[in-house]
Amino acid sequence: MNILVIGGAGYIGSHIVYELNDAGHKVTILDNFSTGLRENVDARAMLVEGDMQDLVLLDRLLGGNGATRSTGGTKANDGTGVAAGDIGPASAERFDSVFHFAALKAAGESMEKPEKYTSANTISTLNLLNLMVKNGIRNFVFSSSAATYGEPEYLPIDEKHPQNPINYYGYTKLAIEQAMRWYSQLKGLRYAALRYFNAAGYDVQGRIMGKEQNPANLLPIVMEVAAGTRPKMQVFGDDYPTRDGTCIRDYIHVNDLATAHVKAMEYLASEDRDLELNLATGEGYTVLEVIQEAEKVCDKPIPHDITGRRAGDPAELVATSSQALETIGWKAHHSSLRTLIESTWNVYRDDSAS
Repeated sequence: MNILVIGGAGYIGSHIVYELNDAGHKVTILDNFSTGLRENVDARAMLVEGDMQDLVLLDRLLGGNGATRSTGGTKANDGTGVAAGDIGPASAERFDSVFHFAALKAAGESMEKPEKYTSANTISTLNLLNLMVKNGIRNFVFSSSAATYGEPEYLPIDEKHPQNPINYYGYTKLAIEQAMRWYSQLKGLRYAALRYFNAAGYDVQGRIMGKEQNPANLLPIVMEVAAGTRPKMQVFGDDYPTRDGTCIRDYIHVNDLATAHVKAMEYLASEDRDLELNLATGEGYTVLEVIQEAEKVCDKPIPHDITGRRAGDPAELVATSSQALETIGWKAHHSSLRTLIESTWNVYRDDSAS
């Protein structure tokens, strides 16, 4: 199939692009490189450098895969890609599916700058949906989030759990999910809303080596401490009602995420039904368990200070993905704590002080 991946140079998007190419699909990436990295772009994909908020560019792409120069096209790995002004006239070939990974995701920042998140996440995605409808593209794979659920009312969280986000970032994801439900009913859109629970790890084949910029998640911070680029880290609270007093989270390897996205896309095409799925393992690890395993894998100490609890952190977040197994035949294969840490350390080890 012919696929457009928006945000395909980012941490998650780049892994999805590799998975799509491995499966034999034809992939075009649209990325503005605000956070994405050129070194993580799969050379088999066509790269268009531009912003999804450029509606003229987006319309030309969706109008018939104009991701070619009139002079013949540019390889994705030549360091430049195809500039917006070089997009040629629309051809008869259109995208079969669109994947969207180009959202802002810092929950704390979203509470301080909701207008920024409204523009970048909500408005831009609604514009995308409108242009998909205009250009007759029906299948949409959306990077949603566990943040749509908010505080857990029961564990493990399933897809029937109430959606009541506690930060504006989570609300932007929920707003798009709600819009997609309406577009499905009114315009025949077929969508997959895939809700992540703590994406982590790096490509187990070692093809993606560019580190995520300004990471805020636990595992990259642990790796920075192990590599010596960060002197120590903080553990927020050790008095939670968990097995060692620190928070428990459900981590999913990004390669497992990639497999789920391709299966979801194939489901939309074959079954003509929408999907709303959790992507998780159902097994959680505490903060201290992650640190202790990292010390073994990296053979490095991980200096850390125990500080007070952080506002809004629930003691435990784990989810069930039984619905993903039932509908698209997916379950995690690379999400053991050891694999998560080893694949990440493979990227960070070169920063390690001698």
